[in-house]
Amino acid sequence: MTHDITAQALPPYADASEADRPLFIECDNLVKIYKVADLEVVALQGLDLLVREGEMMALVGPSGSGKSTLMNILGGLDTPTAGRVRVGEYNLLEMTRRDQVFYRRHMVGFVWQQTARNLLPYLTARENVELPMALAGFPARERHERAADLLERVGLADRMKHHPDRLSGGEQQRVAIAVAMANRPRLLLADEPTGEVDNTSAEQIFHVLRTLNQEFGVTVIIVTHDMTVATRVDRVVGMRDGRTSTEILRRREGDVAVGEEEYAILDRAGRLQLPEAYIEALDMRDRVRLRLEESHVQVWPEHHARPNGERPHEDNGAEE
Repeated sequence: MTHDITAQALPPYADASEADRPLFIECDNLVKIYKVADLEVVALQGLDLLVREGEMMALVGPSGSGKSTLMNILGGLDTPTAGRVRVGEYNLLEMTRRDQVFYRRHMVGFVWQQTARNLLPYLTARENVELPMALAGFPARERHERAADLLERVGLADRMKHHPDRLSGGEQQRVAIAVAMANRPRLLLADEPTGEVDNTSAEQIFHVLRTLNQEFGVTVIIVTHDMTVATRVDRVVGMRDGRTSTEILRRREGDVAVGEEEYAILDRAGRLQLPEAYIEALDMRDRVRLRLEESHVQVWPEHHARPNGERPHEDNGAEE
């Protein structure tokens, strides 16, 4: 039994117009090491990632895979140990503290899983949305008009004067999205935005994110451990052990998904992480057999028969 794995640094897009978009995020051999007492913890180890402007994608993976570390770096909340990372015209390794404050205030919007991190309880929904604009020095009239417009776009025009404790969890998250979009960011980072809401509210939140992505052209990255997000976004990047390991691309005709394809990520050193499901299904261990064909590579477990039917112990030294 063999498996063909498609491996590309940046998979092709079903929509040619998406492939023509400029690169917006470039992570090249990104490393992040945390020091805890006398121990060093490697959170990212040579991560590569390319994201085009205006994409809506998801980062998925188990706890400890490096998702949150990568989000904190892209959001200007943390600095990598080594490598290269650019977001738009910003080189995140060379920014001063003043640059980082400006970057976080004007370039990035955050939506956190915990609503307490998104909204101030003593402000109304509208006042919460206006607050980032007030800190950035927007005129009062512009703040009022934009806050009203954003709350209408997220379906909460009739909740503007409500405080967070009078809103449901899903409504609070939609207000949080409006807050994140208040300063017209080019990058929206959402950390488990549906982790504390029911399925109906989750669908509403994803609908809002996609609508804002399409209407404003904001690049949206959703960080989650939930693989079901693959049904809601067109590109899902899987992370494992501090690296990107797989990608799922979904093709659409209008708003209808018509198919998907899974890719493995091939780094510059030629390393390839096979999906865990493949490894478990074929009981792959330590080494695997490879065969280079004209258009693809065949991969199969060492203990399985070769394509010509021979068992491993029948190897007579002949070339394949």
